[in-house]
Formats: sequence, C-alpha cells, structure tokens
Amino acid sequence: MFERLRLTYRSYPRPFWVLFWGNLINSTGGSMIWPFLTIYMRQTLGVPLTTITLLLTVNSAAGLVSTSFAGPAVDRFGRKGAMILGLVLGGASLYLMSMIASLPMWIALMLLAGAANPLLRVGSNAMVADLVEPERRAEAYALLRMINNLGVAVGPAVGGFVAVVSYDYAFYAAAGVTLLFALLILLLVPETMPQVPQEQATQAGGLGGYGPILQDHPFLAFCGALALSGMAYSLMMVLLPVYAKENYGVPENQYGFIMATNAAMVVFLQYSTTRLTERFPALPVLAVGSLFYALGVGSVALGDGFTAFLLSMVVLTVGEMIIIPTATALTANLAPPDMRGRYMGAYALTWGVGFGVGPVVGGLLNDRVAPVAIWYSGCIMALAAAAVFLTLARRVPPRQTEAGRDTSEALRAPKAVTG
Repeated sequence: MFERLRLTYRSYPRPFWVLFWGNLINSTGGSMIWPFLTIYMRQTLGVPLTTITLLLTVNSAAGLVSTSFAGPAVDRFGRKGAMILGLVLGGASLYLMSMIASLPMWIALMLLAGAANPLLRVGSNAMVADLVEPERRAEAYALLRMINNLGVAVGPAVGGFVAVVSYDYAFYAAAGVTLLFALLILLLVPETMPQVPQEQATQAGGLGGYGPILQDHPFLAFCGALALSGMAYSLMMVLLPVYAKENYGVPENQYGFIMATNAAMVVFLQYSTTRLTERFPALPVLAVGSLFYALGVGSVALGDGFTAFLLSMVVLTVGEMIIIPTATALTANLAPPDMRGRYMGAYALTWGVGFGVGPVVGGLLNDRVAPVAIWYSGCIMALAAAAVFLTLARRVPPRQTEAGRDTSEALRAPKAVTG
C-alpha cells in the first residue's frame, strides 16, 4: 500500500501536490459555511425562499459573466494570477458576509463571490491539464476531487456545530483558509501556461476568443447536457437543507452528516471509481452518471426524514463520482493547448447555468406548487441530460487510444455530426 502511495506521489509534479493540499484546507474552511448559507440568509433577511434562490442566481450570473472573461484571461495572462485573484476576492466576500443584514448588500456580495469562483476553477483545471499528460488527467482530477471532498467531509460536520453557536466564527474560518491557499499558490506554484508558437496558435475568432468553441456544435451539446445534469445536482446541494429542515425538522448539525457522507464517499471511492470508468467511452459513462442523478434527486420526493435523505444523497454521490472527473478530463483532452482556459471556461459555464437556473426553478415550484415538486423536476432534468449524452454517443463514435481512454476527437470536428 505504501509503495503504491509512493509511486502515485512520484508520478505527478510537485506543483500538482501543492494544489492537492491547498484544496484540502480551502474546501474544509469553505464547506463550514456554504451548506448552511441558505439557512443563514433566510434567518438574517427573513425573505421568501424564492428570494433566497434569486440571490443564488445572482451569484451564478456573476459567475457566468466572470467565466466568459476568465477563459481568455487564463490563456493570455496565465493560470497563477487568476487563481490568486479568485481566492482573495472569495475570501474577502466570505468575511464581509458575517457583517451584513440588508438585501442590497447581500446582492453585492453574491456578485463578488460569484465573480471570484470561476477564476480559481478555470485556472486550476487549466493548470492541471498543463502539468499532467492526457492519459493521466482523469486520475489527476479524481485525486483533486478526493482531497477536496475530504475537506467537505470535515467542514460541514464541524460547521454545523459551529453555526449553532455563531455563524460569524464559521465565516471567519472560511475566509482565513481561502487566503492561506492564495498564499501557498503565490509562494510555491510556478506559472504553467504553455508557450505556443504564434504560427501554431489556434485562431480564436470573435466573441472574446470563443469563436472555435461556438462552432464546435457537438461540444456545445455536451455542455448543454452537463448544464441539465448540474441543475438536478444543484437542487440537492442548495435546497435539500432548507427542505429537510422546514418540512421534516432536520436541524443543521444533523444535516451536516448528510453532506459529510457525500464527501466521505468521494474521499474513499472516487479514485477507484475513476479507474473503473476510464476504461469505457466517456459519453456513455456520463449518461450512466446522469441516471444516478435522476434516481438520487427523484427519490427525495419519497423520503420523509434523515435516513431517507441520506440514502438519496448516497445515490446522487455515485453519479457525481462518475460524471465530474470524466467530464473534466474529456474537456481537457479536447482543448488545444492554447485554448485550455477557454474550453475549461465553457465547461465551468455549465456549472454556472446549473446552479443559477436549477435552484430558482426549485424555489418557484416550492412556493407556487408544492415542496415535493422540486424533486420531480430534478429527476426530469437528469433524465434529459442522459438522453443527450446517449444521442451524442451514437452520433459521435469515440476513438480509443492505446491506453483505452476515450478521447472523442470527433467532437472537435463539427462536420462529423451534420444533418
């Protein structure tokens, strides 16, 4: 076992491991507050759930705008600066959240936090693609998810108890570790942006350098399906805490263990799951993951308490472990070296759309139809995503490399899917 760990450590460059451990401290602090943010805002502002979800939409809308600039900026100016800026802005917004109680100020801070997050995500994903060879990228992204979720396993369990005493302490801790991660990157991580000769650079086209991506119709369909699955996923992550507390009396400290279970599964099972799924073509694998999303979200409608919601989260987490590393690695493999930031930016947009639209749909259904309608809608979203992935898999046959991984190079050629 120790020999395997030693070989794994040596197989990745040192900057990757700085990102690895930095993600642990950052996710631990951040997850102390984010799972309970909807509850905190509801108590602080005293507004309907639809208003709370609209604040989350503001956050996601800011992320969408920021992502559209982050991709080209990461490709032009580098990965390191974008990551540091994102962490500093994110840490500042978390600190300020502990001090405000007015709706206009919350709108401003959700805008700031939303703008900060894509800078870190796009920069980090592009940096991993720079550092790691294609055949090992799925495993590299799986390792980062594993350590990130170790922090998420610890954070909510601690944060639930801290929040009962004082939400301020949770905000302070989240802000402090975010800034610590920024310092680690500043001191220990070099810039990794590849230097591509001008004659070999991809023609970026218009619209902020996203021209080739906008012409890549299969890749856009792939992103659309990811957005649908992300909408279903967001309902569980954003609305389940409020739904469980208001309808079934599940308190914050108890719900924290539901989130901790999600994170623990990723910690212990993500790497082995990815080692299994990378043997198969990416698009059918993504369809299977979406079916797990549909089952996990839809089963909440049948649940009536802590145990049932815990089981629903377990099912959803299986889908999460299948989808996220597979989709991230596929995006990295499809991107030309000088467009990794922009492809990762487009990939990040799917999360912005998912978390921007999904909770609002759920909030409207909660307020105007019935709370249980949230989960039926999420099931439909995930089933639609699975259908799109399967359609793409039939129309765009993957090419297998010698390592047996799905590079789906045909996705880079829109002409392969005409008519």
